[in-house]
Amino acid sequence: MKAPPLSVDDPAQDCPVPVEALGRLARAAPETVADLVAGIPEATRARLAVYLYGRSHTYELGIRIAATCDGQSLQRAAGLVGTTLYDLSRRPYAPPAYGAPRTGATTRISLGGPRLAARG
Repeated sequence: MKAPPLSVDDPAQDCPVPVEALGRLARAAPETVADLVAGIPEATRARLAVYLYGRSHTYELGIRIAATCDGQSLQRAAGLVGTTLYDLSRRPYAPPAYGAPRTGATTRISLGGPRLAARG
């Protein structure tokens, strides 16, 4: 029996693993994720990676799980999205830039025009 393909466009699709397993994965340290999913069949892991990747709060976890899958499994699970996810999972990890403090010089902005900004 072939599982229906997942898509990040279909948020109503059910999670391919039990909720308890999903909770353990969500609470796990990033370096232990691969060990936790090792016992899950690859096709299910690929579907789980796509499921998590499609949600903003589990995006990074989806990429980590995709790193445990081969490209064909991810492509079968989600087509072009699976291929993209495979490529992302093979890149070095880069922490997200949002919320990071800004560095460098600040630019002064004035509603009074450039002459007032230069005085400040």
